[in-house]
Amino acid sequence: MAFNLKALLAMIFVFVGCCSNVVFLELIIKIDPGAGNLITFLQFLFIALEGLIFTSKFFTVRPKIALKDYVKLVVLFFGANVCNNYAFNFNIPMPLHMIFRSGSLMANMIMGIILLKKRYNLRQYSSVAMISAGIVLCTLVSSGDVKDNTHPTLKVETSFSDVFWWSVGIALLTVALLVTAYMGIYQEVIFKRHGKHPREALFFTHMLPLPGFLIMASNIAQHWKIAVASETVAVPVPGLSWSLAFPLMLFYLLCNVVTQYICISSVYVLTTECASLTVTLVVTLRKFVSLLFSIIYFRNPFTLSHWLGTILVFFGTILFADVLNQLLETYRLRLEKRFEAAPKTIEYSRI
Repeated sequence: MAFNLKALLAMIFVFVGCCSNVVFLELIIKIDPGAGNLITFLQFLFIALEGLIFTSKFFTVRPKIALKDYVKLVVLFFGANVCNNYAFNFNIPMPLHMIFRSGSLMANMIMGIILLKKRYNLRQYSSVAMISAGIVLCTLVSSGDVKDNTHPTLKVETSFSDVFWWSVGIALLTVALLVTAYMGIYQEVIFKRHGKHPREALFFTHMLPLPGFLIMASNIAQHWKIAVASETVAVPVPGLSWSLAFPLMLFYLLCNVVTQYICISSVYVLTTECASLTVTLVVTLRKFVSLLFSIIYFRNPFTLSHWLGTILVFFGTILFADVLNQLLETYRLRLEKRFEAAPKTIEYSRI
């Protein structure tokens, strides 16, 4: 019963944490689309501080995995996160960003074929073809409605068109997708060698890259000033009759960082408590809910072609995971167990 409760709570917090995280991310991007590096830095800093206190206990707990094995993982993780968040600086709308990131299975297959010499069946190849077609369709449709979304205070004259910068954003998302897939393969290698230590990995992958943000210090400081100068909002203080005036973007940043931590922590718990089928279903459904909310609440442009591309991506994901067959098999096994557990009645024939 405890296992089921823990898994159920993890599922609830995945939806609450991850969906609300995307909402706050979009609220930030609406104010300052170039705040990607600032968002990434604050997320890394918060999770690193939490891990320093509760996981590492100020480095008094000896790590189970050698730091040299973390170096490559940290570089990959840092690069993927920076590329994903910085892409917003290049006219990438939120729905396209979410659809693009849903193509992780496609990237995993490509890396599996190239690096691990894996072979897949027809169903898996078909599903990845659906995912690829969906992403390409959404990308092509979005290319026809590219607008410069740079913050007014940071606009500069350039000889390159908005579509060119949008293409740079697409390139960043593509690189992030492939790097994340490679990171997943490398992570499996480390975990096979040393065992799974998700809390430790979460801490070191967020703590070790912090010096890397020095390269982006001027960009982060620039967008921090924009956040501080944003419209103020009155935040009520519990138990007191007065409110605290707070810059709106800073409030969104705080909420984004906290919900990001809830999201990541819940996914880690989910992967340890549930089968991969359950994880795939929950994460896929969560992404779809986030996409719907972004389209409806933020009124993001979404045409029939976008919907077709979205359906191809999500159904391709379900097909790849072989969800239908696994659900039917699970249902069959439950029926068999129920039948075996049912009391047996003995009929006596009349003599």
